[in-house]
Amino acid sequence: MTTREGNLEAPTRHPVEWKSDAYYDQAAAHQEMERIFDICHGCRRCVSLCDAFPTLFDLVDATADGEVHDVDKRDYAKVVDQCYLCDLCYMTKCPYVPPHPWNVDFPHLMLRGKAIKFRNGGVTRGEKFLASTDVHGSFAGIPIVVQAVNAVNHTKPARKLLDKTMHVHPDAWLPDLATRRFRWSARKEGTARVVTNGQRTPGKVAVFATCYVNYNEPGIGHDLLKVLEHNEIPYEIVEKESCCGMPKFELGDLEGVAKHKDANIPVLRQYANDGWAIVTAVPSCTLMYKQELPLMFPDDADVKAVQDAMFDPFEYLVARHKDGLLKTDFNTALGKVSYHIPCHGRVQKIGRKTEEMFRVIGQTVGVSVNTVERCSGHAGTYGVKSATHPIAMKIGKPVFKAMGREEPDWISSDCPLAGHHIAQGMAANAVPAAPLRHPLSLLRMAYGME
Repeated sequence: MTTREGNLEAPTRHPVEWKSDAYYDQAAAHQEMERIFDICHGCRRCVSLCDAFPTLFDLVDATADGEVHDVDKRDYAKVVDQCYLCDLCYMTKCPYVPPHPWNVDFPHLMLRGKAIKFRNGGVTRGEKFLASTDVHGSFAGIPIVVQAVNAVNHTKPARKLLDKTMHVHPDAWLPDLATRRFRWSARKEGTARVVTNGQRTPGKVAVFATCYVNYNEPGIGHDLLKVLEHNEIPYEIVEKESCCGMPKFELGDLEGVAKHKDANIPVLRQYANDGWAIVTAVPSCTLMYKQELPLMFPDDADVKAVQDAMFDPFEYLVARHKDGLLKTDFNTALGKVSYHIPCHGRVQKIGRKTEEMFRVIGQTVGVSVNTVERCSGHAGTYGVKSATHPIAMKIGKPVFKAMGREEPDWISSDCPLAGHHIAQGMAANAVPAAPLRHPLSLLRMAYGME
């Protein structure tokens, strides 16, 4: 049978066989890498997405006959290190993903490479610490510690020391710790008591705070709560919460992911059982529950139940609008908004829900939206590491320029890390500056709420 060229069927995903000893077999992983790298070398459609593909193609082109089989397999690790698991090659570019017979899943192949590296002790202490967001975030809310850590973030000598000891680039933006954590400062439940279910939406929301909102930018979480309150949607902040596991996932620490899953899923499963929509304000966290954990634990009914109950905030709010249950009493014009769709929002396969909400706002008050749908280059810890921050800035350069093209009044991204990275990149490239606000903050502003 002749293998067809390309594929018009919807992409499918195979479970990650991370519990199998064979998964960590370096020779077998290299054999699969050679197979898939050869397909990628012959195609090269993904060359503009990130630095993993240019790194691969440069290795191939440097061989005597320009073929993958001549690349030193020790150099495969260079390709793995440049992948930050954004999933865009799989979801938007590759014509050979399953169910195509060639079965190309580049991100999960890179995940396997990262998992092998982690298990073999190839990950530094600094990388492990950067991925432990719930550990260094635990200092948030302790006044003396917060002042000291935030000072370090903004002091050149201290940043040079961070570069030397933790391999954090001295020019990379780092988030400040919050003086008061979200979970300490927010009402545990809303004032609304009447649950009004819609055709598309449960009428009550369980808020999974996320490490970033809890420890770094609690204002984003408070804006979400204000929007829910304004719309008379009962909410409850999830009773107990651990990191979603995405930072560990990106590092290849899959046992670490499993520990966070074991802490979170029993709690979230109860909310799902009780008919709550579960909402997180950070796309990577939402994706973890919608895609990565279900693929790591395909036979776990509790994981599946949480997956089915999980919503991106604007996915929920737009669906609420379509149910005729969202208030549209907007009274404050937003002007021109340059809005960036983050990668982990795009691969959720929900469409441009945040942009849709801006359009809904625009039906009542003035909003002009410039949507930029391209990777910012930040990608979690990739954007702050000494070795990759310059590459992250290079990857994001087209985004930085596109965000400033309309001379916006605001710049915005669903991913707060990407938003700050974009703001830094715009400044570094002399792109006209504008204040950064999360889309939830802009929605709260449009409602006229302080």
